[in-house]
Amino acid sequence: EKLVQRKGLAHCVCQSVGCFVSNVPLTEVVEPVDYEEYVSSHPPGAEPGPLRQLLEFPSDDLELLLQERECATIEPPKHAALWSVRYQRYSTTQTPHNSERQREKQKGLVKQTFELDEATIDRQDEQVTDDSKRHSVSLDDTPRGSWASSIFDLKNSTPDALLPSVLERTAAEDMDRRNAENRQQGRHADLLGLYPAPDEDEAVERCAIPEVPKEHSGQRIMVKCLSLKFEIEIEPIFGTLALYDVREKKKISEDFHFDLNSDQMKSLLRPHSPHVAISTLARSAIFSITYPSPDIFLVIKLEKVLQQGDIGECCEPYMVMKESDSTKHKEKLEKLRAQAEQMCTRLGRFRMPFAWTAIHLLNIVSSVGGLDRSDSDSDTERKGTWNERKKKGFERMSVGEDMCNFTNFRPATLTVTNFFKQEGDRLSDEDLYKFLADMRRPSSVLRRLRPVTAQLKIDISPAPEAPHYCLSPELLHVKPYPDPRVRPTKEVLEFPARYVYTPHTTYRNLLYVYPQSVNFSSRQGSVRNIAVKVQFMAGEDPSQAMPVIFGKSSCAEFYKEAYTQVIYHNKSPEFYEEVKMKIPANLTDNHHLLFTFYHISCQTKQNTPLETPVGYTWIPLMQHGRLRTGSFSLPVSVDKPPPSYSVLTPDVQLPGMKWVDNHKGVFNVEVKAASSVHTQDPHLDKFFTLVYVLEEYSFPYRLKDVIITEANVEAELKASMAALKGALLDTCVRFLHQLMSKLILLIVHPPVIAGQIVNLGRAAFEAMALLVNQIHKNLEGNQDHHGRNNLLSSYIHYCFHLPTTEPVSPPYATLSRATARPTSLLLSRSKSISNSNPDLASTPATPDEEVQRIIGSKASERACNRMSAFIETASILCPPSRQILLHEELALQWVVSSSTVREASLQQAWFFFQLMVKSMSHHLFLSSRLDMPRRQRFPDRFVDDIAALVCAISADIASRYHKDVELVERLNSSLAFFLNDLLSLLDRGFVFNLVRSYYKQVHLHTAQNPNSLTALRMDFIRIVCSHEHYVTLNLPCATLSPPASPSPSTSSTTSQSSAFSCHVQDQGVVSMFELSVPFRQQHFLSGLLLAELSLILEPDGEGVFFLHKKAISALHSLLCSHDADPRYTDPQVRSHIAQLYLPLIPIVMETLGQLYDFTDPSPQRVRHASVLVDDNDPDNGTISQSVAMAIAGSPHPHSKANHFTLPSVAGRQCSTLSAECSRTLLVCFLWVLKNADAGLLERWISDLSVPQINRLLDLLHLCLSCFEYKGKKALQRINSLTFKKSQDMKARLEEAILGTIGARQEMVRRCRERSPYGGQENVRWRKNVTHWRQNADRVDKTKAEVEQESVVDGNLATEAALIALDTLEVIVKTVVMSELKESVLVGVLRVLLHSMAGNQSALFLQHCFSTQRALVYKFPEMLFEEDTELCADLCLRLLRHCSSSVSSIRSHASSSLYLLMRQNFEIGNNFARVKMQVTMSLSSLVGTSMKFNEEHLRRSLKTILTYAEDDLELRDSPFPEQVQDLVFNLHMILTDTVKMKEHQQDPEMLIDLMYRIAKGYQNSPDLRLTWLQNMAGKHSERGNHAEAAHCLVHSAALVAEYLSMLEDCRYLPIGCVSFQSISSNVLEESAVSDDILSPEEEGICSGKYFSESGLVGLLEQAAASFNMAAMYEAINEVYKILCPIHEANRDFKKLASVHGKLQDAFNKVYNQSSGWEVWLIDHTVLLYLSVPYVAVYVRWNFLTHRN
Repeated sequence: EKLVQRKGLAHCVCQSVGCFVSNVPLTEVVEPVDYEEYVSSHPPGAEPGPLRQLLEFPSDDLELLLQERECATIEPPKHAALWSVRYQRYSTTQTPHNSERQREKQKGLVKQTFELDEATIDRQDEQVTDDSKRHSVSLDDTPRGSWASSIFDLKNSTPDALLPSVLERTAAEDMDRRNAENRQQGRHADLLGLYPAPDEDEAVERCAIPEVPKEHSGQRIMVKCLSLKFEIEIEPIFGTLALYDVREKKKISEDFHFDLNSDQMKSLLRPHSPHVAISTLARSAIFSITYPSPDIFLVIKLEKVLQQGDIGECCEPYMVMKESDSTKHKEKLEKLRAQAEQMCTRLGRFRMPFAWTAIHLLNIVSSVGGLDRSDSDSDTERKGTWNERKKKGFERMSVGEDMCNFTNFRPATLTVTNFFKQEGDRLSDEDLYKFLADMRRPSSVLRRLRPVTAQLKIDISPAPEAPHYCLSPELLHVKPYPDPRVRPTKEVLEFPARYVYTPHTTYRNLLYVYPQSVNFSSRQGSVRNIAVKVQFMAGEDPSQAMPVIFGKSSCAEFYKEAYTQVIYHNKSPEFYEEVKMKIPANLTDNHHLLFTFYHISCQTKQNTPLETPVGYTWIPLMQHGRLRTGSFSLPVSVDKPPPSYSVLTPDVQLPGMKWVDNHKGVFNVEVKAASSVHTQDPHLDKFFTLVYVLEEYSFPYRLKDVIITEANVEAELKASMAALKGALLDTCVRFLHQLMSKLILLIVHPPVIAGQIVNLGRAAFEAMALLVNQIHKNLEGNQDHHGRNNLLSSYIHYCFHLPTTEPVSPPYATLSRATARPTSLLLSRSKSISNSNPDLASTPATPDEEVQRIIGSKASERACNRMSAFIETASILCPPSRQILLHEELALQWVVSSSTVREASLQQAWFFFQLMVKSMSHHLFLSSRLDMPRRQRFPDRFVDDIAALVCAISADIASRYHKDVELVERLNSSLAFFLNDLLSLLDRGFVFNLVRSYYKQVHLHTAQNPNSLTALRMDFIRIVCSHEHYVTLNLPCATLSPPASPSPSTSSTTSQSSAFSCHVQDQGVVSMFELSVPFRQQHFLSGLLLAELSLILEPDGEGVFFLHKKAISALHSLLCSHDADPRYTDPQVRSHIAQLYLPLIPIVMETLGQLYDFTDPSPQRVRHASVLVDDNDPDNGTISQSVAMAIAGSPHPHSKANHFTLPSVAGRQCSTLSAECSRTLLVCFLWVLKNADAGLLERWISDLSVPQINRLLDLLHLCLSCFEYKGKKALQRINSLTFKKSQDMKARLEEAILGTIGARQEMVRRCRERSPYGGQENVRWRKNVTHWRQNADRVDKTKAEVEQESVVDGNLATEAALIALDTLEVIVKTVVMSELKESVLVGVLRVLLHSMAGNQSALFLQHCFSTQRALVYKFPEMLFEEDTELCADLCLRLLRHCSSSVSSIRSHASSSLYLLMRQNFEIGNNFARVKMQVTMSLSSLVGTSMKFNEEHLRRSLKTILTYAEDDLELRDSPFPEQVQDLVFNLHMILTDTVKMKEHQQDPEMLIDLMYRIAKGYQNSPDLRLTWLQNMAGKHSERGNHAEAAHCLVHSAALVAEYLSMLEDCRYLPIGCVSFQSISSNVLEESAVSDDILSPEEEGICSGKYFSESGLVGLLEQAAASFNMAAMYEAINEVYKILCPIHEANRDFKKLASVHGKLQDAFNKVYNQSSGWEVWLIDHTVLLYLSVPYVAVYVRWNFLTHRN
């Protein structure tokens, strides 16, 4: 026993850790907190409200609903009610957060204003007025230096609105508080509602509620009979419609009878039908077709009243006479009418066959059908239409079933003109199939026959969804039925061509009798006009004929007898009659069908009766408890049957009876039943009969040859249960609900026979397992994506309920299981939760095999012990009062099941799990145990069985994965759903331990196939976490108790202490942001999920794309469910939920290096793109990265390719996470930041080191790039699917390669195409029905869709940026008191600047500028005393937004720029740095930006001027005047550069303007350098390398001039004089001298090119350009200046490179035939730079005359 406890189950039955373990690795699962103990000892302290709801399960969490089944008919139904358990209302399993819901919620979004979209509109408007606006500032009208004109333009401009609080002095704390309040106004609470919904393909937890069981219905068509007219009208004609499938050779519908006769004709038969029921007046019918086929025909048969003469004679008048010839045939017609009237009076009860025709339905539904429509009315067009139709349609006869869609075709009104005469000897169905097959051939025999001409008008159309005035096949009124007096439409019962697997849900008990033929050729006497009377008899007395036979048309509703058609003078007639009966439910042995054969006398003779009985036969309907159906060949008795005949069959030779043809079978008849009462299957009949015998205790009972007694009933019943697997699957499915209910009843109420309990639990469980498995295997197409059969799941959901009362008599009892349980399962409850026993902690080497062996070895022992234990104690114990509970018995039987049954139950584990859960729910509800403590709800032994079961199945999942992927995937999800359900029913701490035991089992096998088992674990935890009370289960308000020694954080791998906390670290807060042991214990489920995510995202881990996607998608789906959950809208509640995900922040920080780089616009996505180009390599023909930055106007980048790059991971250039995964992970990260408590974040950040905070800033920087708004134009261009599909293909490929996709998923995808189950399928798996998917798959979106998408994208970008801004504020607030705050604040400002650089909304930019103003106000030294780059960058950003087309953005940017100037002035009584940076930024902006608008910028300059004028505090200082000077200067630059924009298409004029502007900045070295480099860039673009080289030489000379003033270095050139040998024009740069330029002045010559390395870079670029221009002598002059610098730095590598290049240059000079050309080109450029206007002519002159 101890060995069993130690080895068998202990390692897997929910162990606990016993003593506290301070450091549990993420790969192991910690012991969860004892949930019930915690909840009971920590009553919720919150007041009733949203927060209180977060802490406890609601009182109505579990509710048993007894709902009436929806009844289709007005009459009360005869079926059971539906039982369902209501819980998981808010779970994502049943309320998915899909794209449709998302789009619905997004409809009311406010549209954000983006300059990107506004500028597009502005540019379109500007094109019209562009010329007239710019003419006033042309080159000739306003030469440079025209201050008066510039000032006049500026003063006449209108300023933007001033911000009221800008000039007020406010305390920093008040400013921060006001900014924070403003930021929270109008925020979007649901961040993930703006992000695309989670991928449906990843939603493993999705489990739609099954459809309510309902009767099967195929595709429905409506046929309306409008009129029937013959050439002559002499007698009533009756019609019948039915569908036939030629290929299956089967009649696929019952008959529909219609009567289109005139009132005059109907009156002839009134004596025979005095009472006409309205149900028999129907002229329209609805046919159902389950299996559409091109071989289906609508067959129309016509009958008439019996008359003297064969069919041919009776048809003759209709074929030769016409009403138009009435004068010609007047006498003959009168005679025929009189004869018909006489026949109707005498023989009105009898019919004879008349004519028939058929309509090929394919011609109706196919779009090119050649059938006559109602628009062709002329007689000539309708004549002979059958043959025309055949010719046109013949080519399509072989078409496949895919064209036969009867649900959607154009309604057709047909006029059938040709009927075929019935032939008396060819009336059978076999003959009909031959005729129909012949009709499809072009050389049809029927074409050669003379037709009976008539006009039958019928209308065929798809049936409406809910037709009015409709009768069911049982003549019940189908809703809606507003008025019972209206002529009804009849639903025609379908006889499907093949099996239909749908359970019966309504009462139906119909019997169809088909007399086929009789042979009286050997019968003596006058037996010729034979009619068969069919009766349903309840006994042998003639009065016991029951009125159950349905009437046909224009007659009573029910009759006691029915007659077949009569074939005149035929002793061996064939029949096609269908007799439909509504039989009683409780048939006895006396019920039988009686057939009476009559000779009908057609001639009126004296003393001759109308009908003479000539034979009798019968069919007893019940035999051995079974309904007798099928084909019968019956002998016919000449005499009346003797008494008590009905219990015998006619085959028995009764003494004294005379039989036709010596007792041979002369009458052929077929009997069919459409019944929900009679199974018509021997195996099912036997089982139900034996159960009935037990219930009624009716012993002895004869069952065929066996007498059932108390002695053998148990063996017979067990044998019948075992034989159920031999039953026809179609029948098993039709009676599935009854079958399951009886098996469950036998388990719950084991019968007592002769004082002994008959234990049928095991047999019933085995029968159930095999039956369920058989249904699953054979109905693969009728499953959801978890492999659950829809029929079975709907049975459990709606139809299953526990039998509530025990039968009173006979006695039923239960087995007391305490004495019958084997010792191996006598594990006490405490041991299953606590693991303080050291023996239980050991783990065997192969746990799965060990567990299987130990559990399996006890199966027989347990099965035997149960019976004997009871018998031994039966004499002592009183009969137990408690019935066996189904869930307990199922768990026990499953645990002890044998190999075959265990395998079957494993295959369909979901079924038994769901059955157990439903049983547990019912038990709790019906026994009023819901209010009990959870630990007392169920007995310990049941809980032990559950533990053993979960353990064994977990071991199966882990050990069998490589053998049967499909099974294990199903098993894994089934177990997860089971545990999910148990969380609502059982002790929650115990269920957590079950989850833990699962993880232990799976971890034991992870080494073999890590990725596959990781995927399984992810699916498992995702399903468990989809519980509707997931948040409550994680104890969101629990306070973490810190461990004895802190566990290492997942967020830091360094041992650096916090840079900011001057106090001891708050261990409680630290452990809340880490996957620490306390966190994982108290937030058990979220801890598991985050641990899996962390392990999958480890850089050194084996995580592949599909695992990344799986883990991130699981997290995303959970967060979406929180956002969409109406219980969690309160901000305080959200902050508590966010606590469950706080470790995600450090997890994502650790993953930073693996994330996709959204900051880099290049397609390569390689970080640090600048390293690919060597700045110092003169061979590079293009301007290098650094020079390009300088050309743009500043020594730092200002475009979106920001220098603030992400840290790259060593040894890896590209990211490992896809863009889609990275984006989703980042939005989850932002969700946590948005909803987390700001105080908690502050305390956590205060404990971080500087590198960790910088990493957090890097992450915010990446988020801003990731969610940046792309603009409407981008949305219109982008193919929304290209990226997603390629990623999906990648994931699928990986899944296939790694063997994780599972054959099941492929099988399910394939089966959806061929499934005939219509509405029972989950639409997601049917590609031909997924209309809702096509919106996402369509690339061409409508204008409204693009508009809405841009609104959503804009709101997402705004909210993401605002979350980043909130976090920056928290960081700033945290580090204010720190000594090392400068480095962090610089990082904060850089993130802020990056956010300004992107496409941001006006709303965000307002808040962003407010934060920036506060930052500059609080930390001015950061901008004005440190590196100049930040100030320059800020000036550029502000100026760019000063030129915005959105006025609110301009207002805020102007105020920020003004305050920046004022702050700079107040620090040093001058603002030279800001002045210089603003001037440079403006030059750069207007020189390079194509989207720049000078009018907007002019308004901003005017606003700044207005601020200076209104600033009362500084009115008496020189500040306003300095601002005015600066603004006027900026306006001059603006005017100059506007001229350049006019001449963008004229490169010569453009270069000339740039030269003039550079000349104008002679006293501003930084700006002059900027414009020289702009010129060099333009020349390079056009391939003018010589000109570009000279621009670079001038730049280098300018720098040399500055360096010579700053310091005296012998190896550096002495100013611009050193460059004379290259170009004499270089002396222009010497104008910059000490009287103009003071190198010490702040902000002057502050760019990075004003340095030795900058000079070297410019010279090398100049040499490279000279080389491309083939000016090789000039290269030598450049290197003469460069070589001394390299020599002084002893840079031999560079020297080697220089001399190598010189050698190449000299060789080229030497090899040229003449040096004249070089000289000419050289001097051309010199002239060009000196005299630009003459340059073009001179160059042309030199080059023309050089020879």
